[in-house]
Amino acid sequence: MKSISELEQIRKATLERINLRREDKENEVRVVVGMATCGIAAGARPVMMAFMTEANRRGLSQVTVSQTGCIGMCRYEPMADVYLPGQEKVTYVNLDEEKVRRIVLDHIVNGRPVAEFTIASAQNEINRGNKK
Repeated sequence: MKSISELEQIRKATLERINLRREDKENEVRVVVGMATCGIAAGARPVMMAFMTEANRRGLSQVTVSQTGCIGMCRYEPMADVYLPGQEKVTYVNLDEEKVRRIVLDHIVNGRPVAEFTIASAQNEINRGNKK
């Protein structure tokens, strides 16, 4: 760095990059898969791979798939949270690759959560005595 004006140029360029990332995040869809030991044992790895594969296959560049540790509800594993901009988080449970494909199409692409795969639906089944 040779001058104050050079430092100012670096500052402006950095701020522009930060603002671009912030704008990208506003349109980002996030999928977070539970990948603790219980999730992995229940099949979370193929579920996570299915989310990534399906998002890639459909060219969904705004979708980020990540993992988290223990969510604390092992009996519902494999689990994933889906965050769409401007909407409430939706928690999906007892997932498999087929369910993932439907979640990507119905929820992520078309904005309609798949109610029968949610934690609320699973809890209602248990309350009615129909353990899934």
